[in-house]
Amino acid sequence: MMTSTDTRPQLLLVDDEATNLQVLRHILQDDYRLLFAKDGQKALEMAAREQPELILLDVMMPGMTGYEVCARIKAEPALQDIPVIFVTALADIDDEARGFEVGAVDYITKPVSPAIVRARVRTHLSLVRLDELKRTRLQIVQRLGMAAEYKDNETGLHVIRMSHFARVLARAAGFSEAAADELLNAAPMHDVGKIGIPDAVLRKPGKLDSEEWTIMRGHVEIGARIIGEHASGLLKTAQIIALTHHEKWDGSGYPNGLRGEAIPIEGRIVAIADVFDALTSVRPYKAAWSIEDAVALLREESGRHFDPQLVELFIEQLPAILEIKARWAEHA
Repeated sequence: MMTSTDTRPQLLLVDDEATNLQVLRHILQDDYRLLFAKDGQKALEMAAREQPELILLDVMMPGMTGYEVCARIKAEPALQDIPVIFVTALADIDDEARGFEVGAVDYITKPVSPAIVRARVRTHLSLVRLDELKRTRLQIVQRLGMAAEYKDNETGLHVIRMSHFARVLARAAGFSEAAADELLNAAPMHDVGKIGIPDAVLRKPGKLDSEEWTIMRGHVEIGARIIGEHASGLLKTAQIIALTHHEKWDGSGYPNGLRGEAIPIEGRIVAIADVFDALTSVRPYKAAWSIEDAVALLREESGRHFDPQLVELFIEQLPAILEIKARWAEHA
C-alpha cells in the first residue's frame, strides 16, 4: 500500500462562509495541503490534532470570533508558535490593532488579492523555517559543548555557570541583550576542542610535561576547526571564543600570542568567566578557592592575563555572579 509523500506545507483555513473558503482554496491548493474549518471550535480541534504550519482565520464568525480563536491558540504551548493571519472584511485600524494584540502576525482584507495572499503566506512560512533553523543550530552548539564535557573532568554545571558569568560581564561591557544572549549560547563551546586531546594527556592527574602541554594547547585550534568558518552569528562567535579564550592581555597566551584589544572581546570576557569559575569550584586535583582569593587573583592578573577594564566590571557585578554561582551550585 502506497503512503502519502506529499511534503507541501499544511495550512488551516477558517471561515464560516463556504464561498470564502473556496476562494482561498483556489489560490493556495497548488502549493499547499489544505485543511478547512467553518467555526472556531472546529478550528481549535483541527489545529491541536493536525498541527498546521500556518492558519488563515476569519474574524467575524458566529459563536467564537477569530480574535477569541487566535487568543486560545496563542495560550496553548503546543500551538502558540503557529503563525495566524487574519483574513477579514474589517479594515479599521483599531480592528487590525486588536488582531495583533491577540497574537496574529498579519492582516489581509477582503476581497482578497491572490498575489497578496500567496506572498504573505510564503513570507510567514519562511520566517517559521528561519526560527526552526536558529533553534536547531543552537541545539547543535549546545550538544557539542556537552560532548566536550564527557572528555574532561569539568561538569556541565561549570559550563552553565561560566556562560552566565560571561553574559553578565558582556552586558556590563555594553553588549546589547541579543549580543549578550549570543555570547551566553556560544560560550559552552569554548573547550569543544578537548574532544581531540588524548585521554592520557587530558586526564593526567599530575603536572603536564612540555610535550604534553603542547598537545593540550592544541585544543583551541581543534575547537576552531570543529566549529568551522562562519560569516556571522552564533557559530562565528563560538569559533572566536574557542580560538581566543586562552590569549592573554600581555601577549603571553596562546595560540597566536595576541595582545590587548587585538584579542576579540568575546575571548577576553570568557577568559575571566572561565578562570573565575574554575578557581572557585572543587576539582579532583584541588579544593575550591574562596571568592576573596579568586578576586585577588583576578586583580593580580589584571593587565597581564586579563583585560583590566573587564576585570573591574566583573568585580562590580559580583552580586549577580554569586547569585548565578548559588543557583547552579555543585551538589555532592
